[in-house]
Amino acid sequence: MTIFVQLLIGSCLYGQINMQDSTSQVVGYWHIGETQTLSITDYKYEVRNGDSTNVHFLKYEVDVTIKDSTENNYLIEWYYKNYEVETQNPIIKKVMESAADIKVLIKTDAFGSILEVVNWEEVRDYIKEQTDELSNELGDLPGLQDMITSMITTYSTKEAIENNAIKDAMQYYTYHGRLYKLDEEVSGNVKMMNNYGGEPFDSEMTVVLDMIDTERGESVIKMKQVIDSKQLTDATFDYLNNLGILGNKLPTREEFPSLSNEIWIGSVVHSFTGWVTYSIETREVVTQNHMAI
Repeated sequence: MTIFVQLLIGSCLYGQINMQDSTSQVVGYWHIGETQTLSITDYKYEVRNGDSTNVHFLKYEVDVTIKDSTENNYLIEWYYKNYEVETQNPIIKKVMESAADIKVLIKTDAFGSILEVVNWEEVRDYIKEQTDELSNELGDLPGLQDMITSMITTYSTKEAIENNAIKDAMQYYTYHGRLYKLDEEVSGNVKMMNNYGGEPFDSEMTVVLDMIDTERGESVIKMKQVIDSKQLTDATFDYLNNLGILGNKLPTREEFPSLSNEIWIGSVVHSFTGWVTYSIETREVVTQNHMAI
C-alpha cells in the first residue's frame, strides 16, 4: 500500500532531528483543524509459475483531520473518499466501493501512536448498512455472500476493526513515538494478528533510520517483519481443514507446503510536524510456485 501527501511546510524547521548524535524522533506536532489529504493506492497480484494473475488495483483519498488535541491525546478523523477500483472481479469492485464516505475516529497518544478506534460501532453499523444494500441489489451473484460475510467479519468488533480495517492508518503511524539513530538496526520479537482467529503469530521485526535529509527536514525509516513460517503454515492448514471445502484434495499436514510471509514498510516523515509525506508497504506470501504480493 502506497501513501503520498504533498506537505507544504518550511524546510528550515526540523526540530526533531538532532545531527549531533544522528538521531530523529517521530512525534506528531499537530493542531486542531489541521488537515492533510492522502492519496492511497493498493495494488495486489499473484505470481504462479512466472505468470501474473488476479490483479487488483484500488486507489482512494483520505482527508486526515485533527479533531481534538489534549496534553495526552489526539483525536484524528480519517475520511475515506473518491474510490477507483480496477479488477477483473465485478463483485470485488462493488464491495470495495461500498467503503467510500466512511469516517473513522482514531485516538493516539501525545506522540501519535494509535491507541484505539473511538467510533468503531458507527463504523460497524455503516458497513452493515452498505453490505445489506449490496446483498439486496446483487444477491444472486456467485461469491457475493462470501465476500460480504468476510467484510462484515472484518468490521464486526472493535478488535477486528483495529487489527484489520485500518491497516493504512496503522502503516501511517508505524514509527510514531520513538527515537531512532541513523544506521542503527533495532530488532525484536512482536506479536502479529492471526486473521484465522487463533493465537497471534510470532514475528521478528527490524527497524532502521535509513537517512536524514536536513535540507528538506525529513527522515527515511524502514522496517522488515517476518512471520513465523511454521505457525503460519499450521494456522493455514487448520483453517482449510476446518472449512472442509477441499475435501480429500487437501494434503496431509506433512505434505502441506510451507508458507512464508514477509512485510516491508518504508516511510518518509517530516521531522518537525510528524506528518508522513510518503509511505510504501509491501507484503509477500510465498509457497512453492505461488506468490501473492
